[in-house]
Amino acid sequence: MTRRLVISRRVVLAGAAATAVSGCSPDVLGLSRSVRVAVSWSGPELRAFHKVLDGLGRLGYPVEVIPLGDDISTAFGARSARRPDIVMLPQPGLVPQRRDDLEKMPSDLADRGRARLWDELLTHEGSTYGLPFKTAHKSAVWYRPSVFREAQVQPPTQWDEWLELNKALSIGGIRPLALGAGDGWVLTDFLENVLLGTAPSAYRALAVASDPRPSRVPEFAAALEQLATMWAAPGALAGGVERSLTQQFPDAVLEVFGHRRAAMVAASDFAEPVIRQFAADPADVGLFTFPAFGAGAAAPVVVGGDVMVLPRPATDDAWDLLHRLATPAAPAPWISSGGFLVDGRTTGYSPELTRLADQLVAPETSLQFDLSDRLGELGGIDGLWRVLTDLLVRVGTRGPDVVPEAVQLALTELAEVEG
Repeated sequence: MTRRLVISRRVVLAGAAATAVSGCSPDVLGLSRSVRVAVSWSGPELRAFHKVLDGLGRLGYPVEVIPLGDDISTAFGARSARRPDIVMLPQPGLVPQRRDDLEKMPSDLADRGRARLWDELLTHEGSTYGLPFKTAHKSAVWYRPSVFREAQVQPPTQWDEWLELNKALSIGGIRPLALGAGDGWVLTDFLENVLLGTAPSAYRALAVASDPRPSRVPEFAAALEQLATMWAAPGALAGGVERSLTQQFPDAVLEVFGHRRAAMVAASDFAEPVIRQFAADPADVGLFTFPAFGAGAAAPVVVGGDVMVLPRPATDDAWDLLHRLATPAAPAPWISSGGFLVDGRTTGYSPELTRLADQLVAPETSLQFDLSDRLGELGGIDGLWRVLTDLLVRVGTRGPDVVPEAVQLALTELAEVEG
């Protein structure tokens, strides 16, 4: 799942000019009703989205952006004048569960929801219920090349090489990994890459199961063991388990590129603006993707993203804004800011994001959508997030001997959640 921090502010935009309305909604003031857009973004991403709205030109209605962070699912509450008109949903796996509450996309846009991976989530019986707005490559690892050169190591091409790389860095007094475990989706992204890389068929089966029970899948247990082994390596985590648990995704990025207390961080493409903003040396930024788990095996690529959906009934203004946001030129300001990928587009990005975009369309890629998203509540904060957090606590930097018991406890805990 792609999650963000919450920023408690609302901004009303009328065309390209931003107008702050304090204490009253535009409806109360007798102005035209705002088109309310619920988003999960904060910080640089939220600012970039405002640039996108500014770039749409003069509109015939105000636009109110509502940052909901991890509470984005509340956007589908009871119908009211304050309910969002458009939801930028970072959990496309919710679309099949919410179809009855959503408008069908018009015929001129419907095909965009039928692209590879998206069609299983966004279409049903010939109708499309959402449009991809922002794609996320969730198998990226950012690192500092200067640290690798100093340690005389190279980015790994196999999982075993990554473990050896971590060991070599630790021996040299360098903490390999910064882990933003304060955001549970960081942990699920890590596990999803391991499972997809080691057992793509099992990953796929869980993704499409009507009643998924990952605790009963041997390949899932094996993936937990692989992941726990990495986390358990002495000296692997910058700041140990304690710092990992308290820092969120942007903090982990800063550990590597701002504070320079770690060599690398697993972070999606949307980490790029944070990296560029805080990197002590802008030239000291490298990227590799999760490696393959065996000779001849395909490297895993986990995909997420944000989709535009319209709760029913939608207003004419909401439809108009949807069409404007769906134009190819609309995201240009965000692309310029960095950290934004468009489904199927491979040009116009930084060199790092171009590599990621190319991998998303490569035919030989082992490409699957975010599993925790497709697992629903089981993959969320009271499910897989909590199980992986507890696993990290039990194994973090404590060595391989603790891994077998910790994995069994994780499977037992997960089984209890499955019911």
